[in-house]
Amino acid sequence: MSKKEEFKEFMRNKPELVEYIKNKEMTLQSFYEIYDVYGDNKEAWSPYERSPKVPINPGKITDIMKNINLDEIQKHINTAQKALGVVEDLTTKNVSKGVNNIKGPLTSRPLNKFFED
Repeated sequence: MSKKEEFKEFMRNKPELVEYIKNKEMTLQSFYEIYDVYGDNKEAWSPYERSPKVPINPGKITDIMKNINLDEIQKHINTAQKALGVVEDLTTKNVSKGVNNIKGPLTSRPLNKFFED
């Protein structure tokens, strides 16, 4: 079997490496170069091995939900709403002030009038 065929078989057996390519973290060329030098040596591939995804246990989710203090979350939400209200008040007041404070002549002046001639 050629080196290229061996690499293809190696990649088929390592789906976590394909994820690196899909996420554009590594290229297939980079993996081939590593394989060309080190082969399937576990030490060379250990930085690229990701731990398998652990299925979520519904019991753990309920334990996490029990530890959440909803009163604290509500306090934080109220604080954020107050801060957003203050920002909104400041921005709407500045916009309305800017429109009312326009200064200058209400009618256009002739172009040949300089320095109040």
